Amino acid sequence: MYLGIDLGTSAVKIALVDDAQRVVASRSRSLTVSSPRPGHCEQDPAQWIEATFATLDALKADHARELAEVEGIGLSGQMHGATLLDASHRPSRPCILWNDGRSFAECAELERRWPALRSTTGNKAMPGFTAPKLLWVARHEPEIFAATKLVLQPKAYLRLVLTGEAIEDVSDASGSLWLDVSSRDWSDEGLAATALSRRQMPRLVEGCAPAARLRSELAQRWGMTGRPMIAGGAGDNPAGAIGIGAINPGAAFISLGTSGALLVPTETIAANPERVVHTFCHAVPDRWIQAGAILSAASCLAWIARLLGTPETELLAPLGLRPRAPSPVSFLPYLSGERTPHDDPDVRGMLDGISHATDRDAIVQAVLEGVAFALADCRDVLAETGLVIAEADVGGGSRSRFWLSVLANVLNVPVHRFADGETGAAFGAARLGRLAVTGEAIDAVCTAPQRVETFEPDGALAQAYAERLPQWRRLYRPRR
Repeated sequence: MYLGIDLGTSAVKIALVDDAQRVVASRSRSLTVSSPRPGHCEQDPAQWIEATFATLDALKADHARELAEVEGIGLSGQMHGATLLDASHRPSRPCILWNDGRSFAECAELERRWPALRSTTGNKAMPGFTAPKLLWVARHEPEIFAATKLVLQPKAYLRLVLTGEAIEDVSDASGSLWLDVSSRDWSDEGLAATALSRRQMPRLVEGCAPAARLRSELAQRWGMTGRPMIAGGAGDNPAGAIGIGAINPGAAFISLGTSGALLVPTETIAANPERVVHTFCHAVPDRWIQAGAILSAASCLAWIARLLGTPETELLAPLGLRPRAPSPVSFLPYLSGERTPHDDPDVRGMLDGISHATDRDAIVQAVLEGVAFALADCRDVLAETGLVIAEADVGGGSRSRFWLSVLANVLNVPVHRFADGETGAAFGAARLGRLAVTGEAIDAVCTAPQRVETFEPDGALAQAYAERLPQWRRLYRPRR
C-alpha cells in the first residue's frame, strides 16, 4: 500500500493506493487562508500539521488494516510558499503563500541584484515565487529575517515534522527562484542575492527518490507495521502530471485547482520567462515542465457560489452538458492578480456586459469561460516556444461536464476526463512514494489512467469562442 498526501491551499487531501494502483480510500480536511492586508495571503503552518494528522487519524479509524500495510509515502504541496523557521525549527511567522502579491517591488530588486536570474531559473521574478518574499521580509521584518535559520516550502515543512529532516524535491524547489533548473541544484549566486546560503536550504532529492523514513512514533500512531519511506514528492502541478502519466513530450495537462495551469512535459528546457512561461523540473529525472499559470481557477467558481449563497453543484446543474453559445457576459478571473501572461499582482476581476436581462446562468457560464480564456492565454504563450497542444487531460474540475466542454471549445482541442480525477496530486504523490520504495521503471508506474470521457470541440462553437477571445483580452487594463 502507498499513501499520497497533498497539502493544498484549501485542503489537505490524502489518497490510499494499493499495488494495483486503485484508490482504496481518500480523505480531506479543509484549510483557511488569512489576508491581514489587501494583496497579502498567509497560512499558519500549524494548521497544515493539524489537518494532516486529523485526516490520517480518520483514515486509520476506517481503514486500519490497509493503512498498516503502507510502505511508501509521497508528498505533494502548494508551491512557492515561504515558511521561515528559527534555530529551533519553529515557524517565526505565518507562511507567505503563492498568491501573495506584496513583493512586487522586491522582484525588480532581485533581478537587478542577479542579472542571470532568468537564464538560470528559467523564470521571471514574480511575487508568487519564494525568493522575493524573503527580500520583503528582510526589508519589513528585519528581526525575523535575521533569526531565520531555515527556509522551507509548505510540503517540506510537513516532511520536517513527519521525519525530522529538512528535504525538498527539485520540482518544488524550481518554484523558489533559487534553483538552477538545468543542473537541478541550488544556485549559490541566487541565494547570495537574497543574503542566504545553502546552510538555510533543505537537502535536494528527485521526486521519485527515497528521502527519509516516517518517525517511529508517528508510524505507531497510525498503526503502521514499519516505518514507511517518504519520497521526495513534488509540487502540486508536477504531482498531478505524475498522476495522469504526463511525463513525456506530447502530453498536456490542465490543472483546475484553487489556481490553474496548462502544463507540458519536455526533455529539454524551453524557457520563455519574458512571456511568463514557468520552467520547473519535473518530479522524475531528466524531465522538465513548461507551464502557463493562472492564479484563480476553481476558486472563481467557489467565489461566485459564495457571493450568490448557492452551492456549486446547484449553480452548475442548470447549465446542462455543453454550452449552446458563449455567454453574453464576460468575466476576468483575476481575483488574486494574474501570472501568465501579465505578471500583474494588482489586476482584479471583472464582470462585463451585465444588463437587466442578465440571469444567474449567464454569470456562472461567464465565470467558467473566463477561466478557460485565461488558459487560452497560456496555450498561446506556450505555442510561442514551439509547444503546440493537440489534446489535453484535465485534473480537478472534472466533476463538471459543462466546464470541460467549454475548455474543449475555447482551447479548440479534445479534452479528456479520466477516472479518479479528483484525487489528482495525492494520487501522483502516492506513485512517487511507490517508486521510492520499489525502484520500478518510471514508465511502468506512471501510466495514463483510464480516460472515461472525451470532449471534442464543436466547429461552430469553437469559432464563436475564437471570435470572443480578442474581445475578452481587451478588457484587461494594467493598474500600475
